[in-house]
Amino acid sequence: MTRLAALEPISLEELTDRASLLTRVDRKYVLPLADLGAVLADLADDTRVLSIGGVRAFDYESIYFDTPERTSYLMAAHPRRHRFKIRTRSYLDSAATYLEVKTRGGRSVTVKDRLPYDPADGHRLTAEGRRYADQILDESGITGTAGLTFTRALTTRYLRTTLYLPASKSRATIDTDLSWAIDDQHRLDLPALTVVETKSGSRAGAVDRLLWAHGHRPAVISKFGTGMAALCPELPANKWAPVLSRYVHQPETHQPARTAWSTR
Repeated sequence: MTRLAALEPISLEELTDRASLLTRVDRKYVLPLADLGAVLADLADDTRVLSIGGVRAFDYESIYFDTPERTSYLMAAHPRRHRFKIRTRSYLDSAATYLEVKTRGGRSVTVKDRLPYDPADGHRLTAEGRRYADQILDESGITGTAGLTFTRALTTRYLRTTLYLPASKSRATIDTDLSWAIDDQHRLDLPALTVVETKSGSRAGAVDRLLWAHGHRPAVISKFGTGMAALCPELPANKWAPVLSRYVHQPETHQPARTAWSTR
């Protein structure tokens, strides 16, 4: 990460202004953390790093909600054209929390709606949060969810660094220290992996080309779907199986930690 520390910062306001108008194509890559340094070393010198209050790596926590029947998970695993995810996302450095409802329709367009949320309620769906989620799902044409019960299904934690590439006006995020947990007895830490997500226009961005040059190709990974499949082997792994077999189920390099997170 020494290379990242040497790059010029960019504020959130400037990043939003410069990179918010893209017709985005998102690509995700999974690679060993040991390989990340070689990729970062080849970044253009004008690459900038999101910095807020002098902080460049931000602690994220997402808590996903699903039914006892795993309705949301199974919609993604099979997959269904119309599907959804409900989660809270907490930016732990700034103590800000949002309830987010992600929906996907018939044209494979993903829409994310979010509502400011009390951080103390980040682990549960409040009555207001449930009404908001039902409204978004109804407006998105996703029916049959009003009578379902949603409870906490999976918690993810990771550190995120965001890059801005001026030449291609593209962005990339780098997630490290990824952890998944269902409860204190079912959790998995992956300190030896990193997930890189590029966000560019119709053409590949600079970080995509760097990753390709170093032998890395896009992977199918969802923090919710892959995490649930990793911790619940009875669930159908389907499209996440290649990532699980190549990067997650490698006991010689990825030992699950047994210590519990602190909770709110």
